[in-house]
Amino acid sequence: MGTPAPWSVLLLAVLVGLCTSPVAQGKPNFIVILADDLGWGDLGANWAETKETPHLDELAAEGTRFVDFHSAASTCSPSRASLLTGRLGVRNGVTHNFAISSVGGLPLNETTLAEVLRAAGYSTAAIGKWHLGHHGHHHPIFRGFDYYFGIPYSHDMGCTDTPGYNVPPCPPCPQHSAATSPTNKDCYTDVALPLFENLTIIQQPVDLSSLVEQYMEAAARFIQQARDSSRPFFLYLALAHMHVPLQIAPPPDRGIYGAALREMDALVGHVKHLADSCGKGSTLLWFTGDNGPWMQKCELAGRLGPLLGAWQRAQGGSPAKQTTWEGGHRVPALAYWPGHVPAKRSSHAMLSTLDVFPTLVALAGATLPPNRRFDGMDVSPVLFGLSDVGHKVLLHPNSGAAGKDGAVEALRLAQYKAFYTTGGAKACDGSIGPEEHHRPPLIFNLDRDIQEQEPLDVASREYQAVLPAISRAYAQALEDIATDNTTVADYSKDPAAVPCCSTQHVACRCHAPTSHTASLDQHTDGRATRLCLNVHTVHGHPTQTRIKTRGEQGQLFTYTYSS
Repeated sequence: MGTPAPWSVLLLAVLVGLCTSPVAQGKPNFIVILADDLGWGDLGANWAETKETPHLDELAAEGTRFVDFHSAASTCSPSRASLLTGRLGVRNGVTHNFAISSVGGLPLNETTLAEVLRAAGYSTAAIGKWHLGHHGHHHPIFRGFDYYFGIPYSHDMGCTDTPGYNVPPCPPCPQHSAATSPTNKDCYTDVALPLFENLTIIQQPVDLSSLVEQYMEAAARFIQQARDSSRPFFLYLALAHMHVPLQIAPPPDRGIYGAALREMDALVGHVKHLADSCGKGSTLLWFTGDNGPWMQKCELAGRLGPLLGAWQRAQGGSPAKQTTWEGGHRVPALAYWPGHVPAKRSSHAMLSTLDVFPTLVALAGATLPPNRRFDGMDVSPVLFGLSDVGHKVLLHPNSGAAGKDGAVEALRLAQYKAFYTTGGAKACDGSIGPEEHHRPPLIFNLDRDIQEQEPLDVASREYQAVLPAISRAYAQALEDIATDNTTVADYSKDPAAVPCCSTQHVACRCHAPTSHTASLDQHTDGRATRLCLNVHTVHGHPTQTRIKTRGEQGQLFTYTYSS
């Protein structure tokens, strides 16, 4: 790896300090690392052509690799909502991405994994990308997390001073005057990207070049405080990698994407050291991704490996992120827990990010929330190597491609994959596959055709034999959803909901503090129950900002700032 970065040397010093702290006994610690837009072929352990992931490959060698593991959706917000609730978007209400001006978020009557674990005695933290609502009660501090440090949505949803690599590129934040209209309509120039610590914006725009260092420092601080309190901890680390823009200085012998992938790999290696710092066997580390690569980003998109979605490619358009093709939702997954999860093992059980919630709840000795059904299941027997049997059926929702957002457009039954709708996602060449509805469905045998190239002939004996079972499974799944307690997310927008640390400066620009010394329990032990940010205006000009928050005993605190 060459000369270590200065922040990695500092981290080693922190690790020494961690080992002097008391270790929580009984319940295991949990670290869930969620990469962003990572391709199944981006791990060397999955795809031999990949050479930039030595730490992840080591994690695979010392733990278990899951080769048939799937995200619950193929885009950001729905995938994250499902991981933290164990329920598909058609149940929890999160069917597409939230905006920077979204008023709502993950519905408040949905219980998060952090809420269950905190009630079971865990210290909880979310570090990194949230994208499940940032306004009012939807902020992670009010969704079960004692501590939050990160960006409220994707890091391409706000301008920065050093934009990094994107396709097409976006301009930096304006410095002193109003933003000019970018040639790329997907660029954000009016509002800078904010970085939060708990409820406070500590930097806007974010310095993307220091984000890895800041995330690692925040993780080390949180684990230190959890150990000082002798409580087990749950750390949800949602990385910016490998989503664009990629902020990296690539060496001459390696491309931009490969350099960013190597940086992410090094970060995971440091997290593994954190997990091992006070004795191996006390912490389960679960690494996976939120969805497949964003193919319209061309050379800045991840590697699909064998998951080519060849049938869709022949029609035009992408077979990856946003879609129900394997490249959109089959993601890398590794579990590491010395003494519990077998080493050097590859599991072929069909699993999902939906399983993280019920599995960790079971391992913590807690109980699932009542009065709702879950799409995930406790897969601890698979983790422990006692079984290699996962789901028989998996549902794949539309995540921004053709069809209705959140609707189940594909279904997996054993080795068979049925598509009811295809098309609608943009490829690198700009093509968008035509929206096609398939009745009867397209069916692929993934055991023979992982590239999803040739659907079964509808007249074949194999198709006719499997179609009734697929149709029954599809009908039963839709009936189960229709009779469940489901919710609907609020996707309304209001400019006042946009995070802005200073309405007096262009793009909401403000200076970062000189040090990050905020206590993890500075907001009524991290458990205040209400946050409102209201910007009052006169003739369009801000005059007053008011923040209201309620403590655990119901007391109301109001802070008003004049502009």
